[in-house]
Amino acid sequence: MVPVRPTSRYEEAPLAGGPWFFCLRHHTVEDRDGCAERHRLGPYETREEAEHALQSVAQREEALTAEDRAWKDD
Repeated sequence: MVPVRPTSRYEEAPLAGGPWFFCLRHHTVEDRDGCAERHRLGPYETREEAEHALQSVAQREEALTAEDRAWKDD
C-alpha cells in the first residue's frame, strides 16, 4: 500500500491534526470541523499559530496603519 501524501500545505496526516482555525464567536481554537468559516480566522498550520490569531491580526493592523500614516505624510 502506498502512503497517502497531503495534497496541499494545509492538509496534514490524519494523526497530525489541523488545519487550525480561531473561532471569533467562541474565542477558541478549532479544527476544520468547527464553526462556519465566516466566524473564523485561518487556516493556520499549527494549533499554536491559531491560538495567537488575534495578536497576529493586531500586529498586522498596527503595521498597516503605520504604513498608511507614513504614506499620507509624504
